Amino acid sequence: MATENDLNPSSNYLSTRPLLRALADNWWVALVRGLFAILFGVLTFIWPGISLLSLVILFGVYSLMDGAVAIYGAITGRGQISRSSLWWLLFVGITGITAGIVTFIYPQVTALVLVIFIGAWALVRGIFEIIGAVRLRKEIDHEWLLIFAGFLSVIFGLVLLLKPGAGALALLWLIGSYAIAFGIILVWLAFRLRKLAHKTHT
Repeated sequence: MATENDLNPSSNYLSTRPLLRALADNWWVALVRGLFAILFGVLTFIWPGISLLSLVILFGVYSLMDGAVAIYGAITGRGQISRSSLWWLLFVGITGITAGIVTFIYPQVTALVLVIFIGAWALVRGIFEIIGAVRLRKEIDHEWLLIFAGFLSVIFGLVLLLKPGAGALALLWLIGSYAIAFGIILVWLAFRLRKLAHKTHT
């Protein structure tokens, strides 16, 4: 278990925790992903009369951006740690980019198909986020933010898959609320990682 001395700026806290160091050095990855999610969620609320096509395009842009940033973070981090340590983040990125490409290839999908697709995307991403969180907990105690974000995605995905025929407005609010909540968690995690990285390098 990490002690207060472990967290002292003069200690080698991150030197024995390669995964945590990679995430801390690339804390901006979580920040950018969080801001994209918040922006996507806010747009769904301030654009209540959004058409299905517009929602598809908006979701496609968001998932592409999120996926690209996640993959960049995984590739950058792999230069600092073992090749297998950030595979979960790489899969999160691949899932996002794939989802974005599919929405652009098939923009004229029905509302039901779109809801099922978003639900499946959130479920898969959530599972990989949880896997990453479990790996991270081996290197830092009481780190629940990433786990919570993963569970949030899994629950959101299951709700959409189990209730795909819910009202359009209710689904829109659900999607927007999920994106904002997920984004806030990632932003919070990013600043915690940034604080840890700053203390270690000073």
